Amino acid sequence: MKKRYIIEDARKHLVEQINGIEGIEGTAMQENLVKNTKGLSAVIPKDNDGYCTVYKMDCADGLGLMTVYQVYPGIQLIYNDFEATGCEWEGALGQNILEINHCREGREGSKLLSGSCLYLGEGDMSIHTMDNCASEMAFPLKHYRGISVVINLELVSEYPPQTLAESGIDILEFKEKFCADGNCFIMRAKDEIEHIFSELYSVPDCLQKPYFKLKVQELLLFLCMVDVTKEKQREMYTSPQVEIVKEIHKKLISNLQERSTIEELSKEFLINTATLKATFKGIYGQPIGTYMKEYRMKQAAVLLRQTKSTIAEIANQVGYENQSKFSTAFRDVLKITPAEYRKQNASE
Repeated sequence: MKKRYIIEDARKHLVEQINGIEGIEGTAMQENLVKNTKGLSAVIPKDNDGYCTVYKMDCADGLGLMTVYQVYPGIQLIYNDFEATGCEWEGALGQNILEINHCREGREGSKLLSGSCLYLGEGDMSIHTMDNCASEMAFPLKHYRGISVVINLELVSEYPPQTLAESGIDILEFKEKFCADGNCFIMRAKDEIEHIFSELYSVPDCLQKPYFKLKVQELLLFLCMVDVTKEKQREMYTSPQVEIVKEIHKKLISNLQERSTIEELSKEFLINTATLKATFKGIYGQPIGTYMKEYRMKQAAVLLRQTKSTIAEIANQVGYENQSKFSTAFRDVLKITPAEYRKQNASE
């Protein structure tokens, strides 16, 4: 059975919240969120003015936290922390709500209304209107940490931050610039993105309000200067391709003692080998062989910590008949021998 976060109305409510102006109206809306939100274990206001709210999600395989800061009227900055395979929500979202996502750790996937699927790797940034994505986000590595900046274009156009107003930038033009014809804009990891977002992951509490305001304005000014025609877009994958590759992934990790070749998988699942290799790497961030080697070693590390099985037995359980080859692979991935790793983690 597929495990995933269920955030049925959280994202819709976040959009509703972003439509509010700071102050009394925002506080009242926060109270409605607590009453109406489904699938959340807690909605925790961190202050009295509605500036910061933490949304806590429970599910079978872990927790998710979305920490939401109301930086300006119509602009939210959201810290996303997920340990799960995905999240979903209900209801249509606004066409004039722009979402900018930055992936710090893990991978994040979205399905567009066209049926195309796209994936962000570490350091990547995406921009899309919130009504253009289907009601599910995927976290293929079962771990995701990132930042979202959500912008109500009409509200920000009416109440622009000072720097934006002084620059003469028309925020409404961002939709046509980055999301024309239902597209989603992807910018691969680069120094400029790293500079803007990396500093947001370590801001002292006492400096958050002024610093968030500066960084959001810096981001908007940077986006104004971006020439979208010069940015090479990430490849997108069709929904059927993605579903087939997810089934292949499930088969690969369900029995680590079995070693299927790409050709065998291609024939069994009726998918072209080139498409299989490209789509797998697009979803999981690595070629199949590299991914499975690391997956096997991580599972071996768990067995070394939590069981008394011999190293030879563990090697066999993760698909290595030769203990020497297993030890070499383990050291390649974890930079330590299995015996040393077990000794270091003997207290667990």
